[in-house]
Amino acid sequence: MRRELNFLQVLSDDAEDRVRVEADIERGRVLRFVVQYEAHIGGKWRAIVRYDTAHGFPHRDLMHPRRFADKVALAIADLNAALTFAIQDVQALWAAYRESYEGEFLEKG
Repeated sequence: MRRELNFLQVLSDDAEDRVRVEADIERGRVLRFVVQYEAHIGGKWRAIVRYDTAHGFPHRDLMHPRRFADKVALAIADLNAALTFAIQDVQALWAAYRESYEGEFLEKG
């Protein structure tokens, strides 16, 4: 039986940081997933980091305000483990991701 996992978790006290999680699961196995950290910056919600299985492999896209995202393949082939890693990474490092993005966002360019 196939089921969908879909939730939003607020990360900061001011509710301006959140992680969005979507996954398709069948018989306990993750088939595909998206874990996206979003921050409210400059009056808009912006994707800062996205882990997903698009393009046929698990990877992380690190977004930048003025250039293309950096795409890095995860060295975790098991999608269950990759999903767990992605969620834990965002929960642990969201503030650092935000600080880096905001630094680029505020740069003159």
